[in-house]
Amino acid sequence: MTVPVIAFGQTEQDIVGGLERLHGPVTVVRRCTDMAELIAVAQSGLARAVIIAGDSSMLGISLLERLHSSDVAVVVLTDDGGEQHRLAALGVVHAALSIDPEVIAELVTTAVASLVAPRTSRLSASYADPAGALAPATVEEEPVQAPVELGEVTAVWGPAGAPGRTTLAVNLAAELAAAGKRVMLLDADTYGASVAVFLGLMDESAALAQACRLADQGLLDDTALERVSVKLAVQGAPLFVLTGITRTERWTELRPGALGNVIELARRNADHVVIDCGFCLEADEELSFDTMAPRRNGASLRCLELADRVYAVGASDAVGVPRLVRALGELEQVVPTVAPQIVLNKVRSSAVGPAPEDQLGQAWERFGPSIEVKAFLPADFAATDAALLGGSVLLESAPDSPLRLAIAALAGREVAGRRRRRPRRMKAKVTF
Repeated sequence: MTVPVIAFGQTEQDIVGGLERLHGPVTVVRRCTDMAELIAVAQSGLARAVIIAGDSSMLGISLLERLHSSDVAVVVLTDDGGEQHRLAALGVVHAALSIDPEVIAELVTTAVASLVAPRTSRLSASYADPAGALAPATVEEEPVQAPVELGEVTAVWGPAGAPGRTTLAVNLAAELAAAGKRVMLLDADTYGASVAVFLGLMDESAALAQACRLADQGLLDDTALERVSVKLAVQGAPLFVLTGITRTERWTELRPGALGNVIELARRNADHVVIDCGFCLEADEELSFDTMAPRRNGASLRCLELADRVYAVGASDAVGVPRLVRALGELEQVVPTVAPQIVLNKVRSSAVGPAPEDQLGQAWERFGPSIEVKAFLPADFAATDAALLGGSVLLESAPDSPLRLAIAALAGREVAGRRRRRPRRMKAKVTF
């Protein structure tokens, strides 16, 4: 069977001539001179592989996942030793420019065969990529591998309206770190990244964006991940933080494919990975015609898909609860694999009446989805204001705060001084 390929690069003329003289299993069907043409031809289904000769610096995870989703394998010919090391990290088949056409044909055949084999999620944006629905359905076999100790990924998400996502994410990570766990906190909010502000960091480096750039180029490893992270101490215990983007227009730097690699590497280096996600889950349908265009909400979708646990946070008032109910319906549609755990925040009698937990519990049973409320977090604005003003966490600034004790219980820490009440049945006086 003949494999149709695309030739791309400055020296593709010599490659094309050598392959054509072979009259072998590889046939060059198109020569491309720019990236837009290469992507268009790949998505047309005209070829099964692309040979990139010379400069391959433009080849990162974003382009690889686009080519792979079109069932196009990649072979790179370069004499640059550093580039060869980077390509090896990305899993790209590569060789020197001076190899014989026969060897190039063998490399192309090998790359195409490996692409047909069941793929991992390494180069997949999945729900974050509308083009993923166009990929052919395959039955993937479970690979037999030695067990690897992986950390647990917790995503903190909630609808618009400041329900307290960042407050929960930051203090949850602090509680886990103080319990002796190795914790990494990621700020993946592409609309209002604020973890650095909560922790009193005057950080302008956007550590998560740095990590994504390295991951996109195949240069992110354990050492690089620790280098770009901001290291803090919570009661003497280390907490590693990947701060968010410093300006909203930088959201294009958090591409889903690269972010997925950052999360996977983080869970290999930490016991717990806590992610502060953005609120919006729209699939950016207006950009679907251009499948290489960045998607602002792709970062949140990718985080939610990879998370082992998702806390869905909602404000406990007549606006916040209905907003959470509607958002949960949207979450079920766009990321159906997620089983969120409900956290109602800012619980106070002034918003819902006496015995607020009981009132909220009954209202949720009547109007909410069939998901039990995992935790009720009491409102403690004085404690949160003091923590924000001091750039600290509740564990340090207000250790006896009811909110801090509730978050500690959610993190699985046994803290004396608080006994959780079960909602008792009574007539609900509030409607949402």
